[in-house]
Amino acid sequence: MRYKAFVLPATGLLVVLVGFVLWGNLNSNLVYYLEPTEALDQRAEMGPDDRFRLGGQVVAGTLVEDGETAVFELSDGASTVLVHHDGLPPQLFREGIGAIVEGSWDGQVFHSDALIVKHDATYEAPHDAGTD
Repeated sequence: MRYKAFVLPATGLLVVLVGFVLWGNLNSNLVYYLEPTEALDQRAEMGPDDRFRLGGQVVAGTLVEDGETAVFELSDGASTVLVHHDGLPPQLFREGIGAIVEGSWDGQVFHSDALIVKHDATYEAPHDAGTD
């Protein structure tokens, strides 16, 4: 009887502690990004040192690369943000794909120093015409 009186509360406490640790770690490790409409709505509240992630589609016809900088627009379909990215873009970066940039506002322009390309996990081997 004494065994059950100790084991049940100890097990319950252990479950609560494990849940608390897992929940706390998950919340602190989740990284969110704003879409252009959300970022534009919150721009007035943000200072020049407030860093955040901005995600959207790279608008066709707006990408201009010059060495280790790129200027382009990100859109969520409703709003568009002009992005100046400092750094070499990833090889998969191009117009029409999803991208996430990290940086801060500088007036009307979003300055970025980190760029992540969103892509699907589908891999297709190069087609060799000689094997048909």
